[in-house]
Amino acid sequence: MLSKYLTVKEYGEHEIIIQKSRFIAHVKRTETEQDAQEFIQKIKKKHWNATHNCSAYLIGEHDQIQKANDDGEPSGTAGVPILEVLKKRQLKDTTVVVTRYFGGIKLGAGGLIRAYGKATSEGLDATGIVQRQLVQVMQVKIDYTWLGKIEKELRASEYKIKDIHYLDIVQVEVYVDESQINTFSEWMVELTNGQCTIEKGETLYLEEDFIK
Repeated sequence: MLSKYLTVKEYGEHEIIIQKSRFIAHVKRTETEQDAQEFIQKIKKKHWNATHNCSAYLIGEHDQIQKANDDGEPSGTAGVPILEVLKKRQLKDTTVVVTRYFGGIKLGAGGLIRAYGKATSEGLDATGIVQRQLVQVMQVKIDYTWLGKIEKELRASEYKIKDIHYLDIVQVEVYVDESQINTFSEWMVELTNGQCTIEKGETLYLEEDFIK
């Protein structure tokens, strides 16, 4: 599993007008090729009367699956420019379908490449990019007398609290980067004078908005 990677938020769309043609970018996070194909077909069905529904997607930790489809536009002028934007942005598990309603003015090969690239780029910006970071949930079990101190210290630190369970003893769940598990554990032991129990919970991806 990758320690961190970029992808898009769940779904978004954005429309631009170029030389009277409408270009509508539909963006979706897709974790399998089947998800990508189903999304493409859904958009094609919704925009059945469009001139073109061009698409591209990247799937897999190492972009193992890459596909681009011009859907009737001149070869290499639509699907590939969409795919190139995804690569340039270093996105994973992302599918983009750009729907075009022809406005009567031909753009030429260069114009089409720029138009599909621009529609894709603006569609991604409108949808939003997130960074997914692999983290370990650490469970810190303490007596109630330590809760105030531990919670205050955690909220002032770089670590994020996932949840606090108020049982016979308090169980504080904290997101910790894999590389910081030992540092975090030592810190908890020091703060509580050794009066805590620390266990590993689940491993998951934590999402945060990505700002260039």
